Amino acid sequence: MIDPPASAPRIVLDTNVCLDLFVFRDPACRDLETAIRAGRLACITRSDCREEWHRVLRYPALGLDDEARVAHELAFDACVMIIDMPPDPSALPRCKDPDDQKFLELARDARAVAVLTRDAAVLALANRVRRAGLFDIVEPRRLARADAPAWWQSVAATLEAA
Repeated sequence: MIDPPASAPRIVLDTNVCLDLFVFRDPACRDLETAIRAGRLACITRSDCREEWHRVLRYPALGLDDEARVAHELAFDACVMIIDMPPDPSALPRCKDPDDQKFLELARDARAVAVLTRDAAVLALANRVRRAGLFDIVEPRRLARADAPAWWQSVAATLEAA
């Protein structure tokens, strides 16, 4: 298990980003993976999000055998901390897809800096959530751009210095 320092920015990865990182090994996520494995970011989840991850890995469309599925579960567990926290009573915008609301709740409750996602329903809430001062909602590919969020620019700078 990766043990990032308490000062590491907390991030939430939705299931599609987890697939990109742990199953498809998407090159667009390479720096993100490096930051996670170096302990520069603290990836967090809660039990129901982890259960969704396990369920998705069993989808026949992925074509994973038991050995590959277990390897991806272990890779996730090595990089992502489960924290089940009491809900914060502050309001959140409602996601059109109720299955994705849990990622927003987790980010709010754990005081994460961001939710990383490719999901259009979640991305549609980015401006409202940011204006409320809660957290960023970001596509992983945006991390490579000049307008990447400040928290990522700080993390990237520590990776370059290492």
